Amino acid sequence: MKTQLKKGTLDMCVLAVLAHGDSYAYELVSTLSKTMEISEGTIYPLMRRLQTEAWVSTYLVESSSGPPRKYYSLTALGRQSLEAMQVEWREFVNEVNGVLALVSTQGKSGDPQ
Repeated sequence: MKTQLKKGTLDMCVLAVLAHGDSYAYELVSTLSKTMEISEGTIYPLMRRLQTEAWVSTYLVESSSGPPRKYYSLTALGRQSLEAMQVEWREFVNEVNGVLALVSTQGKSGDPQ
């Protein structure tokens, strides 16, 4: 279940990181991996999809230690999408918490006491 939840929320997490500043893929993975398990192999297809959705744009920055880095920047559409996702996420979490609270007030058999 955790894997499915992560897949469903990874877009929102990446957009949230980019809302705080532009970043390149490896840096995104490093930031996200502080709190979740994620690999570089996951981020590149995701970033291509976010770019196709016009939620992020890219630009190159010269690097002193190799080829130029591709930076990702949140677009206005990406910011709007992030805000909508955050609202949906909070509503979903509230619904799940409501169910958990409801069941925790019932007996272990699930029958009302």
